[in-house]
Amino acid sequence: MHPVATDGPIITVEDAGISFSTGKRHRSAREFLFTGSRGQQVRQFWALRDVSFEVDAGETIGVVGANGQGKSTLLKLIAGVLLPDRGRVDVRGGVAPLIEITGGFVGDLSVRENIRLTAGLHGMTRAEIDARFDEIVDFAEIEDFLDAPYKHLSSGMKVRVAFAVVSRLEEPILLVDEVLAVGDAAFRKKCYARIEEMTRGGTTLFVVSHNEADLRRFCGRGIYLAKGGLVFDGPMEEALERYGSDSGLLR
Repeated sequence: MHPVATDGPIITVEDAGISFSTGKRHRSAREFLFTGSRGQQVRQFWALRDVSFEVDAGETIGVVGANGQGKSTLLKLIAGVLLPDRGRVDVRGGVAPLIEITGGFVGDLSVRENIRLTAGLHGMTRAEIDARFDEIVDFAEIEDFLDAPYKHLSSGMKVRVAFAVVSRLEEPILLVDEVLAVGDAAFRKKCYARIEEMTRGGTTLFVVSHNEADLRRFCGRGIYLAKGGLVFDGPMEEALERYGSDSGLLR
């Protein structure tokens, strides 16, 4: 396990905001005639805005909200995949990101080569990869396909390989974005057991999921996002109740 900061929050999000462009469109001749404006318009929206919270090492947090409300964007900020346009996001420790889980794998390389490449890109040393390689293969149940091109795997097999690699990184922070919704029941059971093993060992967990049973199972604290803003931060059960009430799921 990599070193974990113990003297203060492991994650600090302070007044964080990030905006995206919805694309450009050419203005019509009528708009040009009456407004005199030329060129193209860029429409922007704030995926997250003025979001602040702190996370201590070992906390288990579920993020809830409707689609398009900034949940996955928040995890990408914590992972360092995205940088905030406003505010700051400080992470004191390595991150194991189960986000866009099969991203980064190379279709024309073999499964064996992809395991080594992806583990290395995530920071594993060659010795660590050698030591954990058999564990990764056994967990993914992929031994018979190690020399097959990755692109020939089914979508379910690709997810098994990706989860097996990332869940062996042993970083102090684990980010999970809807990955538990994929795969067959037997594999999900293995994923649940692995995540529980990690959290018992002190891993800080962030989960984005629409599955309330998963959130109740893994998370003690809930963050509810709506329209890019932080609506509620507190016990997981209360976050689910608040979200259900606001969205009309609870009557």
